[in-house]
Amino acid sequence: MTETTVQQLFDMTGQTALITGASGYLGQSMSRAMAEAGATIVVGSRDRSRAQSTADALPGGPHFGVELNHLLEDSINSGFEAAISAAGKVDVLINNGQQGHAMDVTNVTAEAFNQDLQNATGYFLLARKLRDHVVSRDAAGSIVMIGSMYGVVGSYPEAYEDICTASPVQYHALKGGIIHMTRHLAVYWAKDNVRVNCLSPGPFPSEKAPTAMVERLKQKSPMARMGKPEELKGAVLLLASRAGSYITGQNLLVDGGWTAW
Repeated sequence: MTETTVQQLFDMTGQTALITGASGYLGQSMSRAMAEAGATIVVGSRDRSRAQSTADALPGGPHFGVELNHLLEDSINSGFEAAISAAGKVDVLINNGQQGHAMDVTNVTAEAFNQDLQNATGYFLLARKLRDHVVSRDAAGSIVMIGSMYGVVGSYPEAYEDICTASPVQYHALKGGIIHMTRHLAVYWAKDNVRVNCLSPGPFPSEKAPTAMVERLKQKSPMARMGKPEELKGAVLLLASRAGSYITGQNLLVDGGWTAW
């Protein structure tokens, strides 16, 4: 029997990946990972021009940008159809887009809480679009939800105290729900040859994060440092590619050991 090589397992040539939030801090690295592996990328964003400029900056190509707001069902439907029209098909979905309010347990409103939880609705609707699309083509599909370590553990109040807004309670509820939705969809869609996994980053603050808060977070990490966006590239490629062909329903934490305490 001829065994598939590691290079072949991670090769995404001929695959098309739709990535929401691909122009963001972490989304850019994940998009580059897929493009570097040979995939055609469709960037989904609320801003069509921003989506296309992000796509144009990726290696290889051609890549495409589409307008897609995952908080609006009509935009999900039209954006997914635009992705198929541009690239011909979609094989992989990276549900990475995130819209939220910087409100904590002291001041979050019911309206803001509900709006932030709507991110999970968008993740599901997009995932179902991908599942239906690949099944109609009698093809395999892979869905990667982006969760968070804060969907698994609570945050440390003292990391934020007197510096900035605490980690939003609705964000924890959202990410915990996305992680469990991953398991549920995985068992329903396994028979359809559609894998569903979740990638949960740990502390990956951008340059905009308050320095004092970042220093406190470092003290809570076994590695005593924050993650770099490129450190998500291998994980997302594992879950999206044939290298993860027997992985479904899992939540992969990339957190520098944060949840191992």
